[in-house]
Amino acid sequence: MRTTFRIALLAGLIVLIGLIAHEGAAILTPIEHAGWVLLWLAPLHAIPILLDSRGWRALIPERVKAGRLFWIASVREAINRLLPVANIGGELVGIRLLAASGVDGVTAAASVTAEILLTLFSQYLFVLVGVTCLLSLSGAVHARSAVLIGLAACLPVIVTLAVLLRYGSLFERLEHVAVRMLGEEMLRFLNGKWAALDAAIRALISDWTRWVLTLQWQVAGLAAGAVETWLALRWLGHPVGIETAIVLESLTQAARNFIFVVPAGIGVQEITLVGIGSLLGIDPQMALALSLTKRMREILFGVPALLSWYWSEGRRELQHVRGSSRV
Repeated sequence: MRTTFRIALLAGLIVLIGLIAHEGAAILTPIEHAGWVLLWLAPLHAIPILLDSRGWRALIPERVKAGRLFWIASVREAINRLLPVANIGGELVGIRLLAASGVDGVTAAASVTAEILLTLFSQYLFVLVGVTCLLSLSGAVHARSAVLIGLAACLPVIVTLAVLLRYGSLFERLEHVAVRMLGEEMLRFLNGKWAALDAAIRALISDWTRWVLTLQWQVAGLAAGAVETWLALRWLGHPVGIETAIVLESLTQAARNFIFVVPAGIGVQEITLVGIGSLLGIDPQMALALSLTKRMREILFGVPALLSWYWSEGRRELQHVRGSSRV
């Protein structure tokens, strides 16, 4: 797996360097024009994270503080966005941190698993809206039927996963595979309770009230992310309509999630923005400036979250060592 990550990272870096070299220093002109106002994107990113954490909260039957959940959600995103963990490391850490907050380990794992499934649904809906807007804005209305058929063909995969989680014993069957891939230490919060995890997930998936509430918060969070893109382009000197921002945000997120093996989506985000931007009248220099702005926001928001997580883990380990020395 590490070899795959390294190859993917190398390929992404080649694409990124190639795009930057082709466009030259003109990429930096919009960023210089915008100046310090772009730094506002970092604190504003707290809005979509807060909305996502509210959606996650609806899936946790036990009581947990909103501030704590917001912090865990920030750490989850930072790990998945900035570290080579194939979009799964953040979820595992999120379960561990939630369990350390006093929530039962099985309940924590079930809530994250159910949230991941619902995230697939919400992102699918968001991409559906984005593609519809793209076809309308680009004038390729004649291709709408073919594209929508293609999207419809992807839906059975998500539905099948939902059915397996709802009616099967997926995790109990995959217990040995998961332990072999991730190690017992990483999964110690489950303490062998795989059958109980399946039951907890089935209970959550059966609760349609929680489903609908979580989906509403998640879609709101995705819309807030599109507003970030809208603001960034406005500040970079290329104002666009909200439909264009939705197209750019939804398809960029889809590309990064689909090609998740590339750490931090390096090269994937850039080539997607350049390609989609060309259909919407956004030149490559502006598209790459937008990508650099997004990465700046990811670093400014994500690095403090990572540091706080490292500090939290270090403090917990120190307390464990002190407790052991007293015995």
